[in-house]
Amino acid sequence: RCAFEVAAADQGAATTYLGPGDTHVGSKESIADTARVLGRMFDGIEYRGSAQSIVTELAAHSGVPVYNGLTDTAHPTQSLCDVLTMQEHSPQPLPEISYAYLGDARNNMGNSLLSMGALLGMDVRIAAPKALWPQLELVAACRVLGADSGARITLTEDVETAVRGADFLHTDVWVSMGEPTATWRERIELLLPYQVNDKILALTGNPDVKFMHCLPALHDHHTHLGRELLDTYGLDGLEVTDEIFSSAASVVFDQAENRLHTIKAVLVATLED
Repeated sequence: RCAFEVAAADQGAATTYLGPGDTHVGSKESIADTARVLGRMFDGIEYRGSAQSIVTELAAHSGVPVYNGLTDTAHPTQSLCDVLTMQEHSPQPLPEISYAYLGDARNNMGNSLLSMGALLGMDVRIAAPKALWPQLELVAACRVLGADSGARITLTEDVETAVRGADFLHTDVWVSMGEPTATWRERIELLLPYQVNDKILALTGNPDVKFMHCLPALHDHHTHLGRELLDTYGLDGLEVTDEIFSSAASVVFDQAENRLHTIKAVLVATLED
């Protein structure tokens, strides 16, 4: 949200925020009708929420550009800033860049990193327990895209296979927005071998490998949730250790900044006369 609002303001546009309690959408008014009304008042709509079906319906009925700021299955604006960040931190052209995603690959970041690499002809490695792989339909579609773009797509349960020679390591939180806290224990047991730590970085064999994360990250105990995880499970950091998150290999705050620049580019490209 912040990136969209600042990006719009920097280009001279005004924004209006509508939160969950600010409209009748889905209760007294259908998504389609809401889209038609908003499309008469605004030049563009950013949706950041849960269901992918909502952003799809907004786009179908609003008559203006609709931007997916995040849903439960996709995070394309994050993927754009990820590409820019990898370009900034690698001398290689995109088709020669390799990156691995470790963790819950069914979530929006796993899906979007897989799709992005397939579209751009990159070397994409997904490392996760098979139960947490992306949906087969998405994988199949990405393999078709990859056949045209030259992408190399690897899905594996073996961390070493995924990270060997990688230029970038990506991860995300292990429990996504809206999931119950009871899910933590099961997910930790499944994903602890996929935690990004010094051992994993060493397995890449690449002294210049960089670490990426869309944020927020559970990398220490200096948050309420971080303290709870330390007290309950004895883990000071979850999907990534603080040693890696705070190291010179980490480019996560460049990523965060690049959300502003790439979203600004999207707004200019879609709203400029």
